Amino acid sequence: MRAGADSSCRAATAAAGAARALVRATSALSVGLLVHTCANALLLRRPDLDPPAVAGRVSVLLPVRDEAHQVADCLTAVLAQERVDLEVLVLDDASSDGTAEAARARAGDDPRVRVLTGSPTPPGWLGKPWACAQLAGRAAGDVLVFVDADVRLAPRAVAASVHQLRRTGLDLVSPYPRQRAVTPGERLVQPLLQWSWLATLPLRLAERSPRPSLSAANGQLLVVDAARYRAVGGHRAVRGAVLDDVALVRAVKAAGGRGGVTDGTALATCRMYDGWEGVRDGYAKSLWSAAGSPGRSLALAGGLAALGLGPLVGALAGSRAGALGLAAGVASRVVAARRTGGRAWPDALAHPASLAVLAGLVVRSVRGHRRGDLRWKGRRLPAS
Repeated sequence: MRAGADSSCRAATAAAGAARALVRATSALSVGLLVHTCANALLLRRPDLDPPAVAGRVSVLLPVRDEAHQVADCLTAVLAQERVDLEVLVLDDASSDGTAEAARARAGDDPRVRVLTGSPTPPGWLGKPWACAQLAGRAAGDVLVFVDADVRLAPRAVAASVHQLRRTGLDLVSPYPRQRAVTPGERLVQPLLQWSWLATLPLRLAERSPRPSLSAANGQLLVVDAARYRAVGGHRAVRGAVLDDVALVRAVKAAGGRGGVTDGTALATCRMYDGWEGVRDGYAKSLWSAAGSPGRSLALAGGLAALGLGPLVGALAGSRAGALGLAAGVASRVVAARRTGGRAWPDALAHPASLAVLAGLVVRSVRGHRRGDLRWKGRRLPAS
């Protein structure tokens, strides 16, 4: 009886020690991420909001599928661009809601706009990369600017982005739009997009490093030198990638080019998803590949949950380390929000819950990928 009690006591002591170690480790990581977020907030490349006129032609490329409710407003902003000679190509990717008709109605007789009809997706391609490849194949500009239909550009966004591309000598820039989050579900998860790369990615090193893990991009607004794009194979090089934007910047860097995320807060806005169901289903299609593979993504999910809940549990238990880690996590979210035009308060206070929910979405995505039941815009995504 005594031996059993001693064994239980030792187990309890070991478990308590492990819990304290987890709290200390996750809290230390949270402090480190806060420091890194602050450094990146200073290093993030800012655009010139009063750019000179762009020399040469720029091709603005809109791949659209079932975007009848979005495409006219997107085109309105594109056609209002200043200080740039544009051609605008819109490719209707087998829409079923009148997207092409809405685009043609908005374009009217504007000679800068062509509305194209996409061809069926070939084997081995996903829909979005194939749509982008078709657009690029018809583009005549020196610079290609890919824009999603839910993005609204400021009047000098294209000129400022192209000027930044050329001024910095980069081959690809991804000016990160200001993300609009309206409903509680959006506000809980969406701010983690910009927080994730500000907190974890060494921005200047990432611009030139060929390591796949040091890459970030956002296909909502993606600007690439046309010659470099074609030299690396364009979207053909990333034809099966769910996260084709990140895959494209990886392809550019693997071929000796440079590129990455820059500040697009004043250049564009985007409401990526409308409500919790949109967030849930939108992330399901891609989070399984966020870390490069389903296995690594599951490990990432575990790390996110620990990072969010470890300091919180410690703080509630009276741990000073936990309280420090919790405060650091909230502070890093505040810094990221302030730097990228997001809402800081009270949303940052939900940081532990945000990380836990994101971890759950990763698990859901991996499960759906393995079952082969992931779909996006009516198309089934390939299983592992």
